[in-house]
Amino acid sequence: MLVTLCLTLLVCSVIATAKESSLPRLDDTETVKAFISSADVVVIGFLENEENLGYKELLAASQKVKSVPAAMCTVKEVWVDFNISSDTITLFRKVDNHEENLVLAMAKKLDADGLVNFITTNEVRYITEYNQVTAVGLFNSEVKTHLVIFANRGSKDYTELKKRLGALAPEFTGKFLFVLINGGVKSNFKSLNYFGLKSTDLPRVGIYDGYSDRKWLLPEGEISTERVRDFCQSFLQGELKNVKQAGEEPKTEL
Repeated sequence: MLVTLCLTLLVCSVIATAKESSLPRLDDTETVKAFISSADVVVIGFLENEENLGYKELLAASQKVKSVPAAMCTVKEVWVDFNISSDTITLFRKVDNHEENLVLAMAKKLDADGLVNFITTNEVRYITEYNQVTAVGLFNSEVKTHLVIFANRGSKDYTELKKRLGALAPEFTGKFLFVLINGGVKSNFKSLNYFGLKSTDLPRVGIYDGYSDRKWLLPEGEISTERVRDFCQSFLQGELKNVKQAGEEPKTEL
C-alpha cells in the first residue's frame, strides 16, 4: 500500500511538472478565439515549433507573469485568420480590442525578461492600476479618454471601487480606459494635483480626455455604479463641454 501511494504521488508530480514545462496548444481558429475571450489580457505565441526562438522565452515569461494566460499556435492556416505571416508573439487585450505584435524576425534581442517587459507594459485591463509600467500601455492605447478613480490603497474604498467600477468598465469598451490611481503614493501626487485634489479628498472619480487635454470631476457624493455610468454618458453626449474643468482656478475680474 505504501508503494502504491508513493507511485501515485510520483505520477502526480510528473504530470504537474509536464504542465508547467509546456504551453497549451491552440490548433484551430475557434480555439484561439475562445482563448482570447477567456481573460482581459492573453498572450499567444504563433510559432512553428517548440524549438524555434521565442518558445522557451515565452514559457519562462509566462511563469513569471502568471496573471496573463499564455498559449501557442503552430498551425499556419490559423495564423492567416489573425494576420500573422511569420513567428510572432501577440498580446490581445479586450479593453480596447488591441493587438500588440512582437515579430521575432524584427526583434534585435529576445529573452524572458524582455518578454516580461513586453507583457507588463502592454497589460491594460478593464480596470488598470496606474504605475510607471502600466502607464506605457495606457498612453499608447488608441482610446485616449480615461475614467480615473482616485482612492487610497489599503482603504475599504479602494477595494470596493476597484471591484464595482471594474464590473462597469466592459460597458464602455473602446470608449474609456478605467484607471485606478493610489492617492497615497507620492509619485501619484502630480495626478491628484492635476485634478485639484489631495489625498485627504479621496475617494473621487474624474474623466480625462486626452484628445482635448481637459478633465472633469464627478460631483462629491456616493460613488455608485449608476452615478459613474451617468457621468460617462454625459461626457459621450457632449454635456460636459461647458462644465467647469477640475482644478480650474476661478477667474478674477480686474
